[in-house]
Amino acid sequence: MAQFGFDNDIHSILKLDMPITNAPMARWQRKASSSMSTSSANTSALSPGKSGNRSLSMSKTPSKTPGKNGKTQCTPSKAGGDRFIPTRNNKQMDVASFLLSKENEPMDTNPLAATSENQKAWSVTLNGFDIEEAKILHLGGKPLNAPEGYQNNLKVLYSQVSTPVSTKKTRYIPSVPDRILDAPELRNDFYLNLLDWSSRNLLAVALHNSVYLWDATQGDIVLLMKLEREEDYICSVSWIKEGNFLAIGTSDCKVQLWDVENQKRLRSMASHTARVGSLSWNNHILSSGARSGHIHHHDVRVADHHIFTLSGHSQEVCGLEWSPDGRYLASGGNDNLVYVWPGVQEGSGQGSNAVHGFSEHQGAVKALAWCPWQPNILASGGGTSDRHIRIWNVTSGTCISALDTQSQVSSLKFAPNYKELVSSHGYAHDNVVIWKYPSLTKMAELNGHEGRVLNITMSPDCSTVATVGGDETVRLWKSFELDPVKKKAKERMVKSTSGSIHQSIR
Repeated sequence: MAQFGFDNDIHSILKLDMPITNAPMARWQRKASSSMSTSSANTSALSPGKSGNRSLSMSKTPSKTPGKNGKTQCTPSKAGGDRFIPTRNNKQMDVASFLLSKENEPMDTNPLAATSENQKAWSVTLNGFDIEEAKILHLGGKPLNAPEGYQNNLKVLYSQVSTPVSTKKTRYIPSVPDRILDAPELRNDFYLNLLDWSSRNLLAVALHNSVYLWDATQGDIVLLMKLEREEDYICSVSWIKEGNFLAIGTSDCKVQLWDVENQKRLRSMASHTARVGSLSWNNHILSSGARSGHIHHHDVRVADHHIFTLSGHSQEVCGLEWSPDGRYLASGGNDNLVYVWPGVQEGSGQGSNAVHGFSEHQGAVKALAWCPWQPNILASGGGTSDRHIRIWNVTSGTCISALDTQSQVSSLKFAPNYKELVSSHGYAHDNVVIWKYPSLTKMAELNGHEGRVLNITMSPDCSTVATVGGDETVRLWKSFELDPVKKKAKERMVKSTSGSIHQSIR
């Protein structure tokens, strides 16, 4: 029986939902009992009279705890209220049941997919869109236009209006030739150089075995020379810088030198073993290229004219051009090679080794041109199987740019008036194209020849380009005429330069 009573006491203690009878009095109970005893004593002593009530109100303990603004200290009204008794509502039980049941479920085979789906759902819920697919910086709307007439040195970053530089109109380039000359019996051979314009405004044209001179100032035509044998033909013509002597390469392996003013042959130089298809002057040094692949230097002042031979090409030398400063000689051949040779030094045997050899072309290289305002820049053009124009820096030996013209390149010339490059073409376009340098953007096409264009040359003032084609015509195109203001400024510059030269000579 005693054991049963002990078990009941233990059970009631562990229940924790009834007050403990034997435990010491709680602090709040002691405080409440003491405050009740004090208030009852004061009431009994001061009940008669209003003065007692006034004293009671003056000595009464404030109901608010000092330092606790607006908060009253509430006394628990229920026994056992100072203990924490957890309560579990239905929602918490549902969550606990879900967590317990989830532990018994099999693991997800693809946790990354589930995680990404959850992240996407959270992102859509929080941000209103999937942050993975959203653009961090998104510029909406159209760009703003600059105010009319506004010009900013730093340009307008967001503008639909083109800048003043791009709106500048290009000059007018005539699409038809200024004059057409007949060239009967012109030899339609890609490898020959049959046209050249002198500094004295005389245009030399080789027609079969004869050389004719056309005076561009007066319009007169003169027959300069004719080969004795009918089966021989002219292969190349080239004017000296001063314009008083003309070099002529022939099919009988000779180079003739003519005094144009007196219409007299000065000498005939024989050193080659094949036809001479290319010529180029460098002061008193005349360089000639032959079908044998050899290049000969001739000093026209001395009797023993042949002073040096350059051997590099394995096939015909069809392009030959000295640089404006006389430092380099460029040669192009039917072997698809371009060589850059050093200048000839007086009394020395130097110059036998090429400075550079370029093999990027895939066709015969006849078209060669040096840039007048950049002496270290060389332009070269390839034949039908290449069709490319390439710009070289001979100082570094690198190719600066290349352009596929989609047509055989037969000749090249730089036009200094507007800093442009002119190219003539054979198959398949048979035309002349003007390119802006150095961007190589097409400025104009000059169409009119009914056959391939074989050669081009520039007038002394660089305003007109002459072309000769397989259709046996010479056409003159005034494509580079200067504005009157620029022309006067250039003439003043030339006069001042020539005046200073004459003064230094005197």
